Amino acid sequence: MRNIYLLVFFITLTFFANAQHSQTGSVKGIVKSSDGLPAEHINIALKGTTKGTVSNSNGEFEIRNIVPGNYTMIASFVGLLSVEQSVDVKAGESTTLPDMVLHENTSELNEVVITSIREGSYQAESSSLASKSPTPLKDIPQTVSYVTKELIQDQKAFRITDVVKNISGVNQESITGDLMIRGFATGSNVMINGLRISKGWTPTLISNLERVEVIKGANSALYGYADPGGTMNSVTKRPLDVAAQAFSISAGSFNTIRAEGDFTGAVNESKNVLYRVNLAYQDAGSFRDLQASKDILIAPSLSFLPSDKTRVDVDLIYSSINGRVDRGQPLLGGADGKGLLYSTPISLIATYSNSYNKEQGLSLLASLNHKFTDRVSFTTSFISYHYNRDYLEHRVNNAYGRDGAGNEMPTLVEMRLQRGTQENANFNSMSYFNVALQTGPVKHTILAGYDFARQTTPAGTWQTALAGAYRTADNTKALNSYNPAKASQYLLDKNGNPVPNMPHFDLANPNYTPQEITSYFTAVTPRDQTLYYTSGIYLQDQIKVGKLQVLLGLRKEFYSDFENYKKADEKKVTQTALIPRVGLVYGIAKNINLYSTYVEGFQPQTAGVIGDPDLYGGPFDPLTSNMIEFGAKSDWLSNRLTVTTAIYRIEQNNILVSALDANNPDLLTQRGQEVSKGFEVDINGKILPNLSVSANYAHNEATITKSDDPELVGKDKEYTPNNMGGIWLKYNVYNGMFSGAGVAFGGNYVAEQNTGQYGNITLPSYSVFNAALFYKIEKVKLSFNINNLTDKTYWLGRGRSSVTVNPGAPRNFMFSVGYTF
Repeated sequence: MRNIYLLVFFITLTFFANAQHSQTGSVKGIVKSSDGLPAEHINIALKGTTKGTVSNSNGEFEIRNIVPGNYTMIASFVGLLSVEQSVDVKAGESTTLPDMVLHENTSELNEVVITSIREGSYQAESSSLASKSPTPLKDIPQTVSYVTKELIQDQKAFRITDVVKNISGVNQESITGDLMIRGFATGSNVMINGLRISKGWTPTLISNLERVEVIKGANSALYGYADPGGTMNSVTKRPLDVAAQAFSISAGSFNTIRAEGDFTGAVNESKNVLYRVNLAYQDAGSFRDLQASKDILIAPSLSFLPSDKTRVDVDLIYSSINGRVDRGQPLLGGADGKGLLYSTPISLIATYSNSYNKEQGLSLLASLNHKFTDRVSFTTSFISYHYNRDYLEHRVNNAYGRDGAGNEMPTLVEMRLQRGTQENANFNSMSYFNVALQTGPVKHTILAGYDFARQTTPAGTWQTALAGAYRTADNTKALNSYNPAKASQYLLDKNGNPVPNMPHFDLANPNYTPQEITSYFTAVTPRDQTLYYTSGIYLQDQIKVGKLQVLLGLRKEFYSDFENYKKADEKKVTQTALIPRVGLVYGIAKNINLYSTYVEGFQPQTAGVIGDPDLYGGPFDPLTSNMIEFGAKSDWLSNRLTVTTAIYRIEQNNILVSALDANNPDLLTQRGQEVSKGFEVDINGKILPNLSVSANYAHNEATITKSDDPELVGKDKEYTPNNMGGIWLKYNVYNGMFSGAGVAFGGNYVAEQNTGQYGNITLPSYSVFNAALFYKIEKVKLSFNINNLTDKTYWLGRGRSSVTVNPGAPRNFMFSVGYTF
């Protein structure tokens, strides 16, 4: 009897459910981005009701059980223009809407960061880096190159050094992340969301980045301190108003294991408080001996939008690195030419297994943007960054061991000991107004602002180093160098060779056994406290008259530094600069703009150098530069593809280079002048709706034009290949039995490099090819990446050492599984 009652109950329930369903209707459709591809995670809602959903990975959506009637369907996403569409819902019917297409909103409130989620796009349309206002890249009279998060993900890049191959004119000089832009080395400063900090020793993980930008040439007229070749800016991901979570795990060569998480959504129902949390972990070995590392990134962010006129963003970024410093592959002495590079295996490193390098960085960023009217807005932002490092390093001393007669022993390299702590704190803030005016046919976008930056090295940090290179005859101390004419002053071994304070590293019989550093003669010295601060006021006007745009900018910079800070002989050093900027843009066609620009750069030799003249030399004059650039920016294939071309000339003066002093490897001197001239091309976007491309080429000629050493004048600058280029193509299948599959292929070429005063050898040119396979099934994405397909042996640079070179990685692979929910 009980079963009969249950049967009647379910029949009744089914009847009422069907009756209810027959009295309602449903709506379905597809959302696409402006390039015609499916757009996922888009908010879909029926205006005036609580009903809504989110589009899936194919851009599809469906809302069911809708009471019949006329409604307005709205599709929205942060950073995109909302789209509304009327729909008539009928009882018992499913209504299919025409495709809804969303376009990027270039007037997004946050003027430093604009977020885009276009699936698979390698193209960015605007940037605030070059003008401190959201400006289409085509209207900026200066080259701004970039790498989007889609390209970062497709190439499985995990550090900045993994992505620079996609940017014209940028090459990696060392394993640890030293870069050259347009022939000039980048300094210790980088930018996060347009705010400057001093970077750490090792590049951190980049899972929290929306894109990486490089503005070519100095940008001192807006930001003050700037490298002459260009400035790299990391743009962080913004919180979204739709709930979305992504998680991936990866495993590959060199015992590498990675895990990444990206979680975002709204905190409240009104969706004016948004959050995002990016997490990343990597436990990786290396093709280099002893180079295992464990890395952590924790990056939560919060956005508050109290009204459609105000936005507040807060980011916290914590990074931790636990590994060793890689100074490169040591080479045998006495060999000539290219054979020298093959004298030791590329895996060899001159260090010991008790070496370590522990780094931690913590950044707090905040920005507020408020629109008073449609024409007047105000932005203020700051970053507070704290960095500390604890390390023990056994490293080469850029010299080979000496025998009793003072001759080099080519299989033995002198070693240095560095044990200590390092710490610095950065604070950088900027505040500015943007005002839009129109006087007759002339449109103005006026920028007026004030910036302040401060960097300190606090008390309490220290370093232990060897107190001399060779032991004295009584074995009670050590002398800086060996003089065979005074051999009796030195402790000699049974072969009559001087005994080093720290044993030489034997390249023929490498031994990584831990060393007891208490057996060396060492000296512990406190690191000097340092302080510098700088501020600037600036005014800029972007003028538009018909097809012509003119950018005029002027900045007054005030820099203060301290020699022997907090010592009895403390001396304040002040410098000022008036920095102009002029740019022109002219539209010769709807899709083509020509531009020209003149900028000047100003870069004080900061506290870390000027604060300890006994160690580094100096004080030094500021590094100054100027650049003239001409180019064209264009959009093709219905704005799917952008092409930027540029020719330039950069002159920099007062360059710091190593003095090559054997008794003081840290001693610096200034070179008079260097000039870099070149041509660049960047191509980004889609050739077809399902064929993406990122390509670049750069030709550069950098020469030394002034020097106290007349033999250097006219010679090529170090680590400046004349030609570089790269391409990455990705093809996706969106229909048919192979829907969800994809394949990518690319390669990079770097011409030969002269190492100049750092050993005077030529590093050979190289081409490296990479490939990837993808497959996406609903919420799961599989990928398989292979780098250096042909297993090419090559060298990135020499890292400013006359004894070591920096090899690139041999063939390696990475398999990843990602899940989005």
